[in-house]
Amino acid sequence: MKPEKIAFQGQHGAYSDLACRTAFPDFVTLPCETFEAAIDAVRDGTATLAMLPTENSLAGRVPDMHALLPDSSLSIIGEFFLRVEHCLLALPGAQEAGIKRVHSHSVALGQIRALIRELGAVPVVEADTAGAAEIIAQLKNPEDAAIASSLAAELHGLQILRRNVEDAAHNTTRFYVMAKTPKLQPQSTPNLMTTFVFRVRNVPAALYKALGGFATNGVNMTKLESYMVDGRFTATQFLAEVDGHPEDKALRLAFEELNFFSQETKILGVYPAAAFRLQQRQG
Repeated sequence: MKPEKIAFQGQHGAYSDLACRTAFPDFVTLPCETFEAAIDAVRDGTATLAMLPTENSLAGRVPDMHALLPDSSLSIIGEFFLRVEHCLLALPGAQEAGIKRVHSHSVALGQIRALIRELGAVPVVEADTAGAAEIIAQLKNPEDAAIASSLAAELHGLQILRRNVEDAAHNTTRFYVMAKTPKLQPQSTPNLMTTFVFRVRNVPAALYKALGGFATNGVNMTKLESYMVDGRFTATQFLAEVDGHPEDKALRLAFEELNFFSQETKILGVYPAAAFRLQQRQG
């Protein structure tokens, strides 16, 4: 029996690839050029799951996800947090003192400013971190280095000159685990989360009124973000996340009030909170 596949955006060695391999070690990872392609791979059955980044503790949200998820026809069945550990990669035998150029994605380069100053190197922007590692392997120049994952070093035969070179130690990316079919969670399952999108009616105080039910019913809202719809300044959609199951009495009543003041409400997934999230709450 062939192993199941999990799709991600990027190429082998990307942090999304590492997240897939860490969370689902029995799956085969399927690289895709775009987020849309990763979603399509699940929709057409090429892959069973997709691992899609939604936000990073330093860079903020991934805007494409907010636009793609509501109409993707996929469901969120889980979340996964990956601690991003940037590594300085170079050819075998290269020395830090000889590095003159550091290649990586623009976001990654922005997260290692202290290292670039220390090396006195020139930052070179590439399409992504894994692609930067591949470029270093092809250049075969000991003066060039890449910022990428330890997985990228392994896949491209590079040595790790230094690990954890990021400026901030809390660099963490959160991913949604997406599937074609919702994974129904019993209402009694502990630590459930519900992710949904909604669009309020164009009336005064609509958002205040729409969210009032969550406060009065004691529902903890962990995320609320707005974004423009179809480029129109008068059409705003919200993505929200709350603790609980939609059939819990408190959350059910909150949704009833939300629906009264909203044009549309769509639940994107009901899933268990990740262990990382629960540990942070306890800490």
